[in-house]
Amino acid sequence: MKVLKFGGTSVANAKNINLVKNIVANTEAEKMAVVVSALGGITDLLLNAAYLASQQSEGYKSVLLDIEERHLNTVKELININAQSKVLSKVKSELNTLETLVEGAYLIGEITPKLSDKIVSFGELLSSNIISEFFAQEGLDAQYVDSRKLIITDEHNEKATVNFTITNSNCQGHFDKTDAKITVMGGFIASSEKGNSTTLGRGGSDYTAAIVAAAVDAQVLEIYTDVSGMYTANPKLVKQAKAIPHISYEEAMELSHFGAKVLYPPTIQPVLSKGISIHIKNTFEPENAGTLITKNKNEKGKTVRGITHVGNMALLSLEGPGMVGIPGISKRFFEILSQHGISVVFITQASSEHSICVGISANDIEKAVEIVNEAFEVEIERGKIKPAIAETDLAIIALVGDNMKKHQGLSGKMFSTLGKNNVNIRAIAQGASERNISAVINESDVKKALNALHEEFFEENVKQLNLFVMGVGNVGAKFLEQVRQQRSYLKEKLKLNIRVIGISNSRTMFFDDGGISLDQWKEKLASGEKADKTEFFETIQKLNYRNSIFVDNTASGDVASTYASYLGNSISVVTCNKIACSSEFENYQHLKDLARAYNAPFLFETNVGAGLPIIDTLKHLIASGDRVLKIQAVLSGSLNFVFNNFNDQTTFHDIVKQAQEEGYTEPDPKIDLSGIDVMRKILILARESGNRLEIDDIANNSFLPEESLNTTNNEDFFASLVKYEERFQEMYAKAAAKDSKLKYVAQYENGEASVGLQEIPKGHDFYNLEGSDNIVLFYTERYPNQPMIIKGAGAGADVTASGIFADIIRIGNF
Repeated sequence: MKVLKFGGTSVANAKNINLVKNIVANTEAEKMAVVVSALGGITDLLLNAAYLASQQSEGYKSVLLDIEERHLNTVKELININAQSKVLSKVKSELNTLETLVEGAYLIGEITPKLSDKIVSFGELLSSNIISEFFAQEGLDAQYVDSRKLIITDEHNEKATVNFTITNSNCQGHFDKTDAKITVMGGFIASSEKGNSTTLGRGGSDYTAAIVAAAVDAQVLEIYTDVSGMYTANPKLVKQAKAIPHISYEEAMELSHFGAKVLYPPTIQPVLSKGISIHIKNTFEPENAGTLITKNKNEKGKTVRGITHVGNMALLSLEGPGMVGIPGISKRFFEILSQHGISVVFITQASSEHSICVGISANDIEKAVEIVNEAFEVEIERGKIKPAIAETDLAIIALVGDNMKKHQGLSGKMFSTLGKNNVNIRAIAQGASERNISAVINESDVKKALNALHEEFFEENVKQLNLFVMGVGNVGAKFLEQVRQQRSYLKEKLKLNIRVIGISNSRTMFFDDGGISLDQWKEKLASGEKADKTEFFETIQKLNYRNSIFVDNTASGDVASTYASYLGNSISVVTCNKIACSSEFENYQHLKDLARAYNAPFLFETNVGAGLPIIDTLKHLIASGDRVLKIQAVLSGSLNFVFNNFNDQTTFHDIVKQAQEEGYTEPDPKIDLSGIDVMRKILILARESGNRLEIDDIANNSFLPEESLNTTNNEDFFASLVKYEERFQEMYAKAAAKDSKLKYVAQYENGEASVGLQEIPKGHDFYNLEGSDNIVLFYTERYPNQPMIIKGAGAGADVTASGIFADIIRIGNF
């Protein structure tokens, strides 16, 4: 014999009930019990009608009309016109009884648990009657039985306790005697020995099916729902979650207890002792394998089987010196909660006995604080125990797996993953069986925590990086194109899944929490909302994604001033913007400290040398114990381009204009030509070498006339270059006469730094530097005479974008 249970979504309407009929018709079994829930959403409507009536609101009448319409329409769609009269008559009769009961609640202005059970039982009574009639009409050998005649409970309402002696006898007697192949019955509902309607609690239809399966020693209990089994995590929150093919009873109980809503927690209890397997399947995709729940046959090497959570939780803490060494405190604490019907989900206690902390439903926290303070009133007045402390807006997340106890380091891996993503842990608990590790976190962090843990334990080390890109001009556009081209390669070869979630320019910004299509980002951005850097940051905070990275492709001081906010919220920062790292030393150091404190990498390789690994190389030298003695460098690709192309056959103005148009200079070329850009770069290198230096400490031997330096816009600046052309030609001629080339050189030595134009003779490492290339010479204790040289393209949108991309890959590999 088999027992099949179909939930509310499976029988929500006539279309779905047809799918249920097909599944039942194709199930091979000599006999079967088909347990059905109320039509989807009906139980909530019944409870709402009862509540409105108890408040003496006539709104209950419209709710009853909705209930009536749902059932009558379902009958009309399922039952042949010739047989409708009989079924409609039965349904209307039950609805009339329901209306009388709800009117009673309206008249007395209250709803008792006993009356509530009678009212909500109509959902299953109506659905099981309709479905059994439909099955019979479709040629199935089906009969209806009122579950209240089989499932007997005590007199408690809303979550009654089953009398298994009578119930088992009733079920065995019915299925032994019946000749029908299919017995259709309502889940959730039962009756007391006195004949009063009772219920088994929300989710009780699963429990009904398990009770029947255990009573008749069923071959299997099949539970049909709207998902294909129990998942490694909630698929609504973790898109990468996948169905678990096989799981043990104990693992299933842990997962369901901690929020896996596919299965009602008490369901497993009746079938566990008899070893009856439970098969979770999808009504809408019955061909899917689903999840089989049996005794522990966990495959070798499988540790964590699922990650789940319970939301809407609160922590209740009792602490004080008067608790230490005093027997009975815990007993009184838990006893008072139990007496008031408050269920404890989570327990942790300090080894010093100084405090007890429990997790309970947030709906009970106010009542819990009140009753605990009353129970310990004397100790609180004497200062031995502090008043109860409540914390709300919390959730419990849990790792579950039978074999977790055989693997060291799982707890560390769990908490390390949460810590890296700035998920604060309020409390921790682990059972002696080590089948479950639970932690209490802020409810706002649940999605991030679940995704981060799922990525760590289930996704074959594929790490998802979520990018938020500000600045999509020359460099930003090239960067997005590189990401688009390389996404598949990175996922396959480096196990990195890169998604761009938000983009912004100076006018608009656009977010897509599922990831922006990089084939259409320009169109999406054009249709976005007005750009606002504060709102951009707040949106990233609200989305609260794991492995979030803010990418700054601008040259804006305003944007650079926001880095601390990002880093302080564990959001990594990657930037080609030099302003932050060349600002006051305290700010530079503060950003570095934040990055360490909040485990949020702050990378700015492209601040010096675009895509060249200059800063990274310097970091490795310092980290390995080397010490920098001197740095000599040509650090401006734009200035190198200008002086490599300027001669007596050209004009300085035209070459600078060309450099600007080809993207070698900043939008304001004076930043490059004034030496400010190079000053920032040598300052950053000096700081990364371990020296405290400010921008004002750097000597700037500018070659530009004072008038050019004092201009306030590009038009005036270029006009000044035309005016002083003769001066520029004289500089060129003087160097050419010495068979030398003009190079803008930065130098740091003995705590002093300078930048300026120099005449470089033949044979010098700088002499043959072509195009827009950069070159850096590191003289260190290990390289005192022959310096370490880094040379290559140091300007241009492509190489700068590739440097940004490289920093993001570094974060992915952390």
